[in-house]
Amino acid sequence: MARARTVFFCQHCGQESPKWLGRCPGCGEWNSFVEEKVAPAVTAGIGDRKARTPGERPIPLNEVEGADAPRLPTGLTELDRVLGGGLVPGSLALVGGDPGIGKSTLLLQLSQAIAERVGTALYVSGEESARQIRLRGDRLGAAAPRLLVLAETDLQAIEEQVDAVKPTLVVVDSIQTIYHPDLTSAPGSVGQVRECAARLLRLAKATGTAVVLVGHVTKESAIAGPRILEHLVDAVLYFEGDRHQSYRILRAVKNRFGSTNELGLFEMREQGLVEVPNASQAFLAERPTGVAGSVVVASLEGTRPILVEVQALVTPTVFGMARRTATGIDYNRVLLLLAVLEKRCGLALGSQDAYLKVAGGARVDEPALDLGVAVALASSFREVPTDPRTVVIGEVGLAGEVRSVGQLDRRIAEASRLGFARCVVPRGSVEAWRRAGGRADLEVVGVATVEEGLQAALQGLQP
Repeated sequence: MARARTVFFCQHCGQESPKWLGRCPGCGEWNSFVEEKVAPAVTAGIGDRKARTPGERPIPLNEVEGADAPRLPTGLTELDRVLGGGLVPGSLALVGGDPGIGKSTLLLQLSQAIAERVGTALYVSGEESARQIRLRGDRLGAAAPRLLVLAETDLQAIEEQVDAVKPTLVVVDSIQTIYHPDLTSAPGSVGQVRECAARLLRLAKATGTAVVLVGHVTKESAIAGPRILEHLVDAVLYFEGDRHQSYRILRAVKNRFGSTNELGLFEMREQGLVEVPNASQAFLAERPTGVAGSVVVASLEGTRPILVEVQALVTPTVFGMARRTATGIDYNRVLLLLAVLEKRCGLALGSQDAYLKVAGGARVDEPALDLGVAVALASSFREVPTDPRTVVIGEVGLAGEVRSVGQLDRRIAEASRLGFARCVVPRGSVEAWRRAGGRADLEVVGVATVEEGLQAALQGLQP
């Protein structure tokens, strides 16, 4: 009889090794290998192949019965937007975020909404007792009779309760605390996380129950455990935000039943998470006017245009090497734009420290912010304030050209709705927009280069 063998797994990426390694060759993490026992696989001999039960035969794709996946409305408009219209029965979703960001609060509110509107919701907690969940439920007003709470970490016990209750929604908080008793490894290890997630996936597909998992994140804000966890699930949602601020952002990075990169905005209050339908107004509520280095840009998150404020501070360095810091925007993109401003516009930024951030705790990675970031840097460097009634949109190339962006009509409509007077946009985009019959209640200025963008957006700046 074959014996179980001992292997080592990386707790970050799931890399397997026959011996312990100080550094993972897959992801480069140090001291991430953990010893686990793996049972040998049982394989059938050649003579046993005929005795196997025949599986489902392949059929042509055009003969497969097609039907739109039904949706379970969650009662939270922002969450429905991110999910693509609501929860899909039989789907498996993963929610990740930093500790204390509000994941448990959001999912308890989701369970309450499903219990009130649709059917039974089962909230399984492996980190808190039922009494602790009741205390949070009293604060959130979660007291629906069909909202059930189970404090359990044994996967087999959870499956038995799901089979007995037959809920519409199951929330598991968190997947790193659940273990299967047949595996000897500790909860949270690669083997336990992979097996428990696979069992819950089969449970969701077999019963039609929507299952939502909570996943811990690493210091790099990635889902802890093997990457296979993200590949198994149907949707991956990240809950972002600064714990010291009230706004929380829910972002979809994977969704098999809807568009990705959708964004929902919530505000953390004493009674729980409250939806913020007007995200642009919330991010621009405390925007200063007449201050150098402050620019309003129009970002597109999925199908939703959002106006955010980009702030820049450029100051002479006191060290031998200039320092660059970016919060809410890609650091490498900031370095690229600094080089373009110095080479193409003649701004001597090599001896200047540059600090950039997106106000309000938002994170935006869209290339359409390039021109706005460049304008903010130039504004702070020359101490020339930007026009407070202007929105800047455009992607910047290495040659200093301003490239076209998509869905310009949505961005201009959002700027017009909030009362802005001018939009500085790429010339190629505005020409296509006008040919398509685009109209706006504000002035649209097309620019072809970064220099033209600086002249159009800043008051009295001569690049």
